Amino acid sequence: MSTDFLAGMALSSRARVDAARAQLSDELLWQQALSSPQPPRLQLSPQRWDLISEVKLRSPAVGALKGGDENVAARVAGYAAAGAAAVSVLTEPTRFDGSLDHLRSAVQALSAQGGGVPAMRKDFLVDPYQVAEARLAGAGGVLIILRMVSRANTEALLQAAGKFGLFVLAEAFDAADIALAHELVGSAAARDVQLLVGLNSRDLVTLKVVPGRLEQLASSLPTAVPRVAESGLADAADAARLAAAGYDLALVGSALMTSTDPAALLADMLRAGRQARC
Repeated sequence: MSTDFLAGMALSSRARVDAARAQLSDELLWQQALSSPQPPRLQLSPQRWDLISEVKLRSPAVGALKGGDENVAARVAGYAAAGAAAVSVLTEPTRFDGSLDHLRSAVQALSAQGGGVPAMRKDFLVDPYQVAEARLAGAGGVLIILRMVSRANTEALLQAAGKFGLFVLAEAFDAADIALAHELVGSAAARDVQLLVGLNSRDLVTLKVVPGRLEQLASSLPTAVPRVAESGLADAADAARLAAAGYDLALVGSALMTSTDPAALLADMLRAGRQARC
């Protein structure tokens, strides 16, 4: 994901917003979103290690992970039963084969499991309209890629998240992003937004995971909010290593999508991480 890639994703995302807005105005969308059922709040374990498990059919880094016939609801139900704190759902259609329908299916599956686990919309958000879409689809949280939007736009997205009662995972890639994340801690608190700060270990040019980046920058992340390790976690040993480095959660996608037994892998990663935090 080079900067050019992010710029292209921003343009594509803006085009999706414009198309959706032509069908449903901001005013009507916000009315519908606010009148929709309140999603569950993200609840973290006192054992100080949790997983956000991801539904991702395709990755630009490796290609297709699952086919179009993937049973999203069944996968999400398995994640929740295995102990996921939240389920991340890709809704970007052009490079990740995602959709808002996948998010709706995930929310329905989580509700059938008891409704205690929130879904998170993972996309290239550029407009508060998309936060309202997430809430209307039943999501309890959204991802914001810090380097992809301006500071003013980030604040607008945070404000919308506060309005709709959604948690926010603010994604950083380097020290400059982390510096911005520190500034957002107060903004999120003022808006009563549950904020998580994540560090993505992928190089933005090569798409490859950078060995050691998560450990090297762990101490730079804000300590007043939960810290999330993103990308490159493959097994229980990785979970233990990053929990020991000080992370409170990990977002795990590709490893679960390609595992022959994702529920068992998820449970193993939870157990190893929690033992490392003891």
